[in-house]
Amino acid sequence: MSNTVVKIENLVKRYKELVALDHFNLSIEEGEILGLLGPNGSGKTTTINCLLSLLSYDKGNIEVFGKEIKPDSYDIKQNIGVVFQNVAVFESLTVYENIDYFCGLYIKDKTLRKQYVEEAINFVELNDYKKFLPKKLSGGLLRRLNIACGIAHKPKLIIMDEPTVAVDPQSRNKILEGIKELNRQGSTIIYTSHYMEEVEEICSRIVIMDKGKNLAVGTSNELKKLIKNTENIYMNVASLNETQLNEIKALPHFYDVSYTNSDLNIKCNGGQNNLIRLIAYLQDNNIPFSNVHSKLPTLNDVFLEITGKELRD
Repeated sequence: MSNTVVKIENLVKRYKELVALDHFNLSIEEGEILGLLGPNGSGKTTTINCLLSLLSYDKGNIEVFGKEIKPDSYDIKQNIGVVFQNVAVFESLTVYENIDYFCGLYIKDKTLRKQYVEEAINFVELNDYKKFLPKKLSGGLLRRLNIACGIAHKPKLIIMDEPTVAVDPQSRNKILEGIKELNRQGSTIIYTSHYMEEVEEICSRIVIMDKGKNLAVGTSNELKKLIKNTENIYMNVASLNETQLNEIKALPHFYDVSYTNSDLNIKCNGGQNNLIRLIAYLQDNNIPFSNVHSKLPTLNDVFLEITGKELRD
């Protein structure tokens, strides 16, 4: 039986007339990698700052590890690690010294701290860069240093706010593998990202929020079942007149049909053999077509339908 690591109930946070969090609710179980998704201004950062007790809030309750968290809840905070989107390291300290400093905020025993720092360096594969200053590191290596500083003290709960922004694909893959390994080692993780493919790859459960509210929660597959869109069809059709286009729109289960510059895009809601039905219509009417493909809805389709926005808005 899993334990609840984070419990947020009816959280309200106002900035004068702006309601940043509107009775927001969230529960995170031990061992999860929870993806927290929302367009800019949705309340993600406010939620995280309230969860860390860096912000006061107007109403509601937040419990972490079964206890109410307050600004002076150091016993709780020592079991939380944070990796912010903006790299937060000391430019005048080496890689080793940075990790040692942040680990030392929580681990006072020097022998144990040395062990933890070495393990963190090994984990993010920075052994060859221990004596480097941050300015000598590439963007990907700097991100890995940022992660090491946040996880060296072996926290039970790790908050990762867009840790792969502006890194190369190889570094991104290493970071994602590292996150999955941290989870295998027992850490519960809150993960925010603007990259839907990352969220689908690593998150066991996903929350979509907007305007300070929890709009939907579930696994990637569960969320896809919530929306109208069940299939997307794309093809190149050289010429369609208005009558033909209207006849295609009238085919069963076609609810969103667009035709621009020979590109025919169709969204379907349910049904089987939608693509076969479309091809049969085109062949019966001697309409040439090419570049045909069909795909299931993505997490981005879910996000767009639920929020009405692109994630990068």
